[in-house]
Amino acid sequence: MFKRLALSTLVAAAALSGCSSLNTTPAPKVNNVIFMIGDGMGPAFITAHRYDRAGEPGRQVEPTIFDQLLVGMAATHPAEDTWVTDSAASATALASGVKSYNGAVGVDTDKLPVRTMLEQARKAGMHTGVVATSEVNHATPAGFVANVASRRMYEIIAEQYVNKRIADQSMLDLMIGGGQRYFPREEGGLAEQLAEQGFQQAWSLEEMTKLDALPAMALMSDRGMPFAIDTDTPKRLSLMTDKALELLDGQDKGFFLMVEGSQIDWCGHANDIRCALGEMQDFAKAVERAKAYVDDNPDTLLVITADHSTGGLTLGSQGEYAWLPTAVNQVSRTSSYIAEAMLAEPERSVASHWQDHAKMTLSESQLAAIEEARERQVAGEGRYTLSNAISKAVADNSYTGWTTSGHTAVDVTVMAYGPGAEQFAGYQDNTDIAKKLMGLMAR
Repeated sequence: MFKRLALSTLVAAAALSGCSSLNTTPAPKVNNVIFMIGDGMGPAFITAHRYDRAGEPGRQVEPTIFDQLLVGMAATHPAEDTWVTDSAASATALASGVKSYNGAVGVDTDKLPVRTMLEQARKAGMHTGVVATSEVNHATPAGFVANVASRRMYEIIAEQYVNKRIADQSMLDLMIGGGQRYFPREEGGLAEQLAEQGFQQAWSLEEMTKLDALPAMALMSDRGMPFAIDTDTPKRLSLMTDKALELLDGQDKGFFLMVEGSQIDWCGHANDIRCALGEMQDFAKAVERAKAYVDDNPDTLLVITADHSTGGLTLGSQGEYAWLPTAVNQVSRTSSYIAEAMLAEPERSVASHWQDHAKMTLSESQLAAIEEARERQVAGEGRYTLSNAISKAVADNSYTGWTTSGHTAVDVTVMAYGPGAEQFAGYQDNTDIAKKLMGLMAR
C-alpha cells in the first residue's frame, strides 16, 4: 500500500514538474509587429480572391497568401445592442482589447481614453507607423492613435496625430496614405507643424519613393486614395508597405506598424465586385511583402485580420450553381469610375461608354436600366443611383450576390506568421487579438 502511495506521489510530482516547465517556457522574442487589417474583408472576399486567381471553373485552385497563413477566426461585435460593428468600434477593440460603441475611436463606452498597442509600443521606445489607402485619420488607423468620441471628428483626430505626445515624442514616426485636406500646408497648418518636428513629407506616390529617413509623412490624395483598378499603380498598397518597412527597418527597440487595406470595405458598401477583387489583389500583394520581411527578420510577428465583413457578399446567386470571376474581369474600372464618365458626357449613349471600360455583354434591359439610372441621377435622385445600377449588372452577369450595403456580423479570419503566431489559433474575440499582441509586445 505504502509503495503504491509513494509511486503515485512520484508520478504526481513528475506531472506537476512537467506542467511547471511548460508554464515557465519563455515567451517568444518579438521585436517588431506588423498588424494588417483588411477593412470589410469577410471570409467570402478571401474565397473570391482565391477563385479569381484560378479563373475558369475547373482549373487548379492554389492556396492564397491568406490561406497559407490562416490560423483562426474572430468575432467582431461591439459593446452595444447589435451584433454588427462599425470600423471605429472594431478598430478600438483590435487596438486596445476594449469593446466600445459604434463610432468610438480609442475610447470606451464611457467615452474615456483607452490605451492602445501603438501607445504601448511608443512608451517602450519602439518606432510606430500607420499605412492606409483611406485617409490616414480614418476610423481604423485613428483607432490606434487617437481618442475621440466620434469617428467623424476628422480634424481633431488629425490634430492628435500631430500634437499628442508620449514621453515627449509624437505618437507616430510614420504615416502613409490619403487625407491631404486634414493636414493643410499653409502657414501654421498641420503639415507645417510636422515639418517643424522634422518630418520629411511627400505628396504623391513618386515623392513617397524618395523618402529616406524617419519621421516621415506621405499623403497622396485629398481624401482616400483612388481605387486600385482606377489607377496606373494597382499595387499601390504593396509599394506603401515596402516603403514603410524600409524606413522602419533596423530600429534597435523594434517597431509597430499597422497597415490597412481600407477600400475593400468601400467596394463592399458599393456592392461592386470588380472593385473588391482589385482591392483584394492589392492587399494580398502587401501581405506577401510583409511575409517576406518576416522571413528576413525572424524576430518580427505578422498578424492579419479584418475588422468586419461588408456587403454580405455571396459567390453564387439567382438560384444558379455558378460564380464567374472571368466575367467580373471583363470590366476594367469600378462602377463609380464608369458612372462618372457617363455623367460627364451625357450626350453619349450608355452602350458607347460601356464599351470604353468593359468587354462584358449587357442585355438591352440592363442597358435601359443603366440609362434610366443616369437620367434619375441627373435629375437629382440619389448620389449613387447610376453606379449602383452598373454594379447590379456586373453582379447579375457574374452570379455575385450581395445582401446589404452595410456591414454584417459574420466572424472574420485571423492569419499569423512569425514568433507567437500559434497564440492566435482557433476561435477568439477581436479583443483577444489585441490582448495577445500587447502581451507579446511587453518589454
